Amino acid sequence: MGDWHQKKRPLCLEKRFEFKTYEETRDFLDRLGDYSESSQRFPDISFGRTYVNITIRPESEDDAMDLTESDYYFANKIDGLFD
Repeated sequence: MGDWHQKKRPLCLEKRFEFKTYEETRDFLDRLGDYSESSQRFPDISFGRTYVNITIRPESEDDAMDLTESDYYFANKIDGLFD
């Protein structure tokens, strides 16, 4: 699945998206914001002029947290916003 990296501690998926211009970065962030609002799922985001770092934590908040199909689906949808 793309270039998403799964970390064990804390359990999450991470990916860095890189852009040529600030305008491309802003456009991606706008699409990501719209998608997050419509899906009611909000990843951790950090960004600079030409990059965006995204961290997806497990959607489930129970004690046996694990990444689920829903988490990977969300990551795939974010990949689609980049293409």
